[in-house]
Amino acid sequence: MTSIESLTLEVADTAAAGRFYSAFGLGAQVRLRASEAPTTGFRGFALSLTVSQPATVDGFIGAALDAGATPLKPAAKSFWGYGGVVQAPDGTIWKVATSAKKDTGPATQQFDEMVLLLGAADVAASKRFYTDRGLVVTKSFGRKYVEFATASSPVKLALYGRRALAKDVGVPMDGTGSHRLMLGSDAGSFTDPDGFAWEAASLTTTP
Repeated sequence: MTSIESLTLEVADTAAAGRFYSAFGLGAQVRLRASEAPTTGFRGFALSLTVSQPATVDGFIGAALDAGATPLKPAAKSFWGYGGVVQAPDGTIWKVATSAKKDTGPATQQFDEMVLLLGAADVAASKRFYTDRGLVVTKSFGRKYVEFATASSPVKLALYGRRALAKDVGVPMDGTGSHRLMLGSDAGSFTDPDGFAWEAASLTTTP
């Protein structure tokens, strides 16, 4: 089964980004690579942290804001739970959410899972592309949302319509240039229909 071994964000200043992610509590999970590739607006993806309770959401959001993130959606209750969205100084959008509506203990800086949400122009076409490369679908809601099984990968992969994803994280859907994102995998090197690049896991680098 294809798995995602690493996730690399391409940033203009790796030292500054490293300080941010350490403060955010994700210094061990995110790899960084220097890049000056031009990019504007929405980069077509978001990263989502699923946590256990509202207090932990607030902890992550607060740490991100204290470290220089920009709020996109303040943490708030909704019919599905509690969550908020921030944009890191390097431009990456992070969503932190829980399905729990009440706290059951003290806040922690731990998350249950990290999900990479790729905004697809055609979810069905991108779904076929990934299943042809060995990914197994675990959830699928027509042309709206698809989630893949990625074994013991540190990050899960999901597809979301680009417009719907932009709306969900609170930004305009328009954007051009580089995604500034690289996925390291045992599936080799390729680029998907929406321009997201994958590379052999052995080629990835750390800060």
